[in-house]
Amino acid sequence: MRYKVMLKKTDEGYAVWCPGLPGCWSQGDTEEEALQNIRDAIQAYLETVQQLQGESDEVREVEVPAGYA
Repeated sequence: MRYKVMLKKTDEGYAVWCPGLPGCWSQGDTEEEALQNIRDAIQAYLETVQQLQGESDEVREVEVPAGYA
């Protein structure tokens, strides 16, 4: 599975985040390290979502009117 990530050079190294997964951020001293760290963060994020979904009694979907997405 592929996820788009955003990368920003900072004074401390690189910040990286995945816009498609709210709150999924990481960092690294180098671009390569930051990208590896976000891979790990995405994997942990998805594992957590899967665990939380398994604990839910009921799953529902809701529709949001066009223009809000």
